[in-house]
Amino acid sequence: MIVVTGATGNVGRSLLKTLARTSAVTAVSRGQLPLDLPEGVRYQQADLAQPETLRPAVAGAHTLFLLVAGAGADLDVNQILKVSQAGGIERVVLLSSQAAGTRPQSVSHAPLRGIERVAETSGLAWTILRPGGFASNTYAWAESVRARRTVAAPFGDVGLPIIDPDDIADVAATVLQDDAHVGYIYELTGPALSTPRQRTADLADAIGEPIHFIEQSHDEARTQMLQFMPEPVVDGTLSILGEPTPAEQRLTPHVQLLLGRPPRTFAHWAERHVNAFR
Repeated sequence: MIVVTGATGNVGRSLLKTLARTSAVTAVSRGQLPLDLPEGVRYQQADLAQPETLRPAVAGAHTLFLLVAGAGADLDVNQILKVSQAGGIERVVLLSSQAAGTRPQSVSHAPLRGIERVAETSGLAWTILRPGGFASNTYAWAESVRARRTVAAPFGDVGLPIIDPDDIADVAATVLQDDAHVGYIYELTGPALSTPRQRTADLADAIGEPIHFIEQSHDEARTQMLQFMPEPVVDGTLSILGEPTPAEQRLTPHVQLLLGRPPRTFAHWAERHVNAFR
């Protein structure tokens, strides 16, 4: 049995579909039963902020896919893993972030590096996945593209190797089902650097209509992001978006090595999710 937390998110939904073909799976989320739960997948409602609620989900299971919201700063991950281990969990695959490796001391990402350390010293067999920025973050543009055929974003010509969440899910499925990956940290990126301006052009190609790109100033973007993100996370995110380190722009081979195929392009993601932007 594999237990998947964050089962209703962009990675979790895809991961469930893949695992359900070959493994016994329990899906965990805080909300109600997902309407699109794959056939054969067991569902258990639980809240990671209350680790004891995980006990029914992990009872008799072997492997845990752990996805924490944001940077997980408010979670007691040590207790989450203790509850999991008591229920029978022997392995944990943690979905972390590239920035936990590139900016482990930053206010915005230090909590994630702390969670990684907890997993590494928990006594469980562990694997850590560190993806770069998600292609699905582009959903933040959906409303303005639908209503006005415009995109407003900062740092229009700064490229990052963003990754398709389905590729993250496929890697997670591979790692969850093979003990050979125990003790490894995999950094996951897309196949090329992608700028906001280029992603706007890819969306325009997908919907078949022009989209106007408006470059925001740093302060304009910060003001907008503060409406739905904590200040340290906003500042850390803007730093990565505007002044990425060489490590944050590096293309890694891990998706290719683990899946036997190259990672998907942003254009491919846009084509598959075009209805959200029409």
